[in-house]
Amino acid sequence: MKKNYRKWAWGTGLVVLATGLFGFNDDLFQISKNLDVFASAYKEVNINYVDDINSSKMIKTGLDAMLDGLDPYTEFVPESEIEDYKLHYVSTQYGGIGAGIFAREGKVFISDVFEGFPAQKADIRPGDRLMKINDVDLTGKNNDEVSALLKGAKGATIKLTLKRGGAAAVDKQLVRDEIKQPNVSYYGMVDGNMGYIKLDKFLENSADEVTHALTEIKKNNPNGIILDLRSNGGGILQEAVKIVNLFVPKNTEIVSQKGKIKDKNFTYSTQNSPIEPNLPLVVLVNGRSASASEIVAGSLQDLDRAVIIGQRSYGKGLVQQTFNLPYNSLVKITIAKYYIPSGRCIQEIDYTHRKADGTVVKVADSAIHEFKTKDGRSVYDGSGIYPDVFIKQERFANITQSIVSKLLVFDYANQYRNTHNAIPDAKSFHLSDADYNDFVKYLTNKNYSYTTISEKMVNSLKDEATKEKQFSSIQAEYDALKTKMQEIKKNDLQQNKEEIKQVLENEIASRYYYEKGRYEANFNHDKELAQAVKTMQDRNQVASILKGDGDYKVIGKPQFAMVSKKAAEDRDKESDE
Repeated sequence: MKKNYRKWAWGTGLVVLATGLFGFNDDLFQISKNLDVFASAYKEVNINYVDDINSSKMIKTGLDAMLDGLDPYTEFVPESEIEDYKLHYVSTQYGGIGAGIFAREGKVFISDVFEGFPAQKADIRPGDRLMKINDVDLTGKNNDEVSALLKGAKGATIKLTLKRGGAAAVDKQLVRDEIKQPNVSYYGMVDGNMGYIKLDKFLENSADEVTHALTEIKKNNPNGIILDLRSNGGGILQEAVKIVNLFVPKNTEIVSQKGKIKDKNFTYSTQNSPIEPNLPLVVLVNGRSASASEIVAGSLQDLDRAVIIGQRSYGKGLVQQTFNLPYNSLVKITIAKYYIPSGRCIQEIDYTHRKADGTVVKVADSAIHEFKTKDGRSVYDGSGIYPDVFIKQERFANITQSIVSKLLVFDYANQYRNTHNAIPDAKSFHLSDADYNDFVKYLTNKNYSYTTISEKMVNSLKDEATKEKQFSSIQAEYDALKTKMQEIKKNDLQQNKEEIKQVLENEIASRYYYEKGRYEANFNHDKELAQAVKTMQDRNQVASILKGDGDYKVIGKPQFAMVSKKAAEDRDKESDE
């Protein structure tokens, strides 16, 4: 019997081995077969198609379509796009003049000027029309073409032909400089003697920049630190770990990545002693805080080191790695999911299990699991980082959105700068009622039409009534309601005066004090920042939140996460509109 068992075991082993080999060979055959089919199809189309084919574009389209079935973060980057890729994902360093541009009615204008760079030193301002670069007429050129003309080697001379308002065009000679947009766009002190650091991205040296900002802030003996990660889409994972290390002890596990290839599974822990392990810490997040931002916010929440304030974050728990391809191209591939200290993965969209039509779905609330922070608070996976203190994101009124999107605030700020040589410092700058009335007068005969939600509903009523052939019976009431709504809209500039003044003050301050001025002017209106200051001024509340007292014991339980998801969906819908 023993001998028979051995025979059976040996035979079974052969079957398993053979099955494995056959499976492996079958995979190789399928790969070879599909590559052969692809190459043959491309060859026949290239030879026989009725018109000439841009082969590089066709292959790029094919690769994009293939990868699109995976997730939005897995992408092919051809040689022609490598530099743009590096600017977006690695480093924002290039040779240029330090100004942004945009196209408007077939013309090119300066949108932003960055402090300390050639454009600012040459008194180039937002709103200036850019007509020529090195005598090359810009008529008909798109943003990418104009941007390529502006960029070049550091130290090279560039000639710009510009026009401001009704003045005659002028030529300006600039010398290109190395332009490096910082990861930390602002740091300083805010109300309550709190230190404030605005981190926009996690590209190269972001941890060094946060370290520098924190070191400078500590010279003021702050009562707390606010790390603002709102609208920070992420970047390099290792930079996120280094930033968390500024606030938590050495050898603390921060994040682990796990995928199907075991050699690519890593656990990242802090390597150094923290710079500031004790001061109260708040992290601000919103629906556009993603990836590395969520590693920082989530790990600090899991370790009960920081209070998270704002809205639920984006929910990206995926890790990408780049691989070099022939001819200086590359492919960025999602290789793993990441897990923060409690063990949760905050990935919200399930790209693996798509619907039959190919659309993706969110992780179902029934599939969301509970995890515990270091001191026992309940947190959940599958839905981003839910804040300890939730602040409803306010939506600007339709009229405010309209005058901003139609560039009327932008234009008025340019006019204001050209007629006012100076303003007070940005933190104390406020428009007077006379200034606001001047802006209202400026809007006369300007097109800032918009449709309110109420108007959309009334128009929908008309459409439905017309379909049902009942509109004639309600037309009189409909016309009266439309007239009443138009009368109400005439008062919108006064009813929404405070928020319109807010966007005006921010924009005007940026004309004198650049990006720093925009931040400082907005401090007067930033409700999430005000809540961060208020929270840290109450040490007992901070302690209650981090210990999980009362309502703080459970953070973002699925039913609450559902509300947050709907808010995010409404926000995205409003943004699209």
